[in-house]
Amino acid sequence: MPFGTKPGADGKDIDFNRVYAELLKPALEAAGCEVFRADEEQRAGDIRTDMFQELLVADLVLADLTLDNPNVWYELGIRHALRARGVLLVQGPRLTSPFDIYTDRKLRYRLKDGGPDPEFVEANKAALTAMALATLAVDAQRKVSPVYTLLPHLREPAWRDLLLQDKSEFGAAFERWDARMKVARAKCCAGDLLVLASETPTQALWLEAKRAAGNSLLQVRQFSFALEQFEDGLRVEPDDWACRSKRIVCLGRIGQHEEALEAARQFVSDRPGDAEALSLAGRVEKDRWQSRWRTADLSQERFRMAACLETASLEDAQALYRKAFIVDPSHYYSGINALTLLLLLRHLGGEVQQVAVDNLTGGVLWAALTAQERDKSDYWAKASYAELCLLVRPRDVVEKEFRNVATAAKRDWFALDSTRQTLTLLRDLQFRPEETSAALEILDREIARSTPPFQPRQVILFSGHMVDTPTRAKPRFPASMVPRATSEIERVLDELQAGPGDLALTQGAAGGDLIFAEACVRRGVRLQLLLPSQEPEFIESSINPSSDGATWRKRFVALKEGLKPPHAEPPRTMPTELGPLPAGSSPFERCNLWLLYTALSHGPEKVRFVCLWDGGGSGRPGGTRHMVTEVKRRTSNVNWIDTRALG
Repeated sequence: MPFGTKPGADGKDIDFNRVYAELLKPALEAAGCEVFRADEEQRAGDIRTDMFQELLVADLVLADLTLDNPNVWYELGIRHALRARGVLLVQGPRLTSPFDIYTDRKLRYRLKDGGPDPEFVEANKAALTAMALATLAVDAQRKVSPVYTLLPHLREPAWRDLLLQDKSEFGAAFERWDARMKVARAKCCAGDLLVLASETPTQALWLEAKRAAGNSLLQVRQFSFALEQFEDGLRVEPDDWACRSKRIVCLGRIGQHEEALEAARQFVSDRPGDAEALSLAGRVEKDRWQSRWRTADLSQERFRMAACLETASLEDAQALYRKAFIVDPSHYYSGINALTLLLLLRHLGGEVQQVAVDNLTGGVLWAALTAQERDKSDYWAKASYAELCLLVRPRDVVEKEFRNVATAAKRDWFALDSTRQTLTLLRDLQFRPEETSAALEILDREIARSTPPFQPRQVILFSGHMVDTPTRAKPRFPASMVPRATSEIERVLDELQAGPGDLALTQGAAGGDLIFAEACVRRGVRLQLLLPSQEPEFIESSINPSSDGATWRKRFVALKEGLKPPHAEPPRTMPTELGPLPAGSSPFERCNLWLLYTALSHGPEKVRFVCLWDGGGSGRPGGTRHMVTEVKRRTSNVNWIDTRALG
């Protein structure tokens, strides 16, 4: 937009700074936007790197077309050329409407005495807020830019390709955020990823964060919660390939096989000739086939008998994997699945031509070995080659190659367990039992050496009041109430049968947090403290101010020193794990979300919430009320100890 005071079409001055401050900025903020204006005055007649970067990556760009300002038109042209959507047009009074955007929807605002007309400003703000919300919510398939509308085959650049080579403020912020995401992914901390996802400056980054969180949840087999993340991503970008494919995987894993199958069929239809799409459809059919015969009450012998009756689904899965391998002969994952299912089909009594087996065997051999040549550390290529040996080679070769797989995994429990699932299928169907047992024995030894993810029976999340400070005017949780509160917390933990195999999460402040934490440790519950600030600052803000702060500090230190792996975890601090606090955020609200997302990442159905609360507000952001509100959005399993009833 123009800046400062400029003459309008009728020669009267317009104060565009007032238009920005009184109309545009508050209307966009009401839509939940962080508003940034790149003033020409600040960039001294040139396009500054930061402005150019923001123009490309912002969720919304607003252009004020009241005047035919060349910089405004230039910047609007850049946005239209590189982004298909996310533009708002506004204009004050002018004699003509620009031809190139004559039919585009615009907000026409009223002026009086050089600024927004007081009689109409509220209506103009409400209309602009509504336009912004509608534009943010618009289907990602809908194109707003006339460039992309008139050139239907033109594709937007990937948002990462829009990051400038020169350093910019946004680029630096992205690099910091991306570094934290990589750390959280490496640690497989889905709770961390979900917090970081809520703090992204643009929807493009939010989509990436949702993908990462969903993948981490998939890895720890929290399929329902992972499904939520991928569906959240699809609300922003309905055709996002990664979210669509992983959503299909999740649907299959939670037993919604028909929904997964239909989604996979649509996926293949939208991406004809794509090996990944065909392979995914094959995986869905394979899962459906297994679901039709694999039940918990069958013996190994009856597994095979039941599977013999369900070969139609097996044939469908095999055909899809084979088609994917034909489309892309380097896609060894499809090839080995096609071959394994083909041999299982023959094993279960189906008619299979030997030439088909020979062709697939040769193709998979080439694909897996050349993949290893390209990347010596490719675990999955080694695992596919070992599986090929298990299907057709003698036992000594099978043992050798599975020892290589065990070494290549580098004690990655998830990779080893994924390979083991295939061997379990072969074992249950009694396929080459000697070779399969030998391979399983090797993998099981290696899995025993690796560290499996902790899978708690239940996750007990706690939030509660600090013990009152000596100067608190209205008592909320006075020191005299501590014995009763301790007794009530113990009672609730007994009702929950808290013990070894459970996980407890809390902050560790003086009062409810520490009472809860100590009670959990006594019961052998695995405890994880999540601190909103570095330990010295946390002690000063959340322990020392309470009544008898010195004693509480000693209790905190004693508790912390006893938290040793593998039965407990040392405290994690939010600035270290998640990075600096975003501007305008409360550390306590952020920590509440961190605690809640960490709990949910183990499965929403496992969360048990315990709160020590008087039912009121805390007087500061991020108190117990905030935690109660957030928890109730996700679960009804709330155990409320009302301090007003403790006397």
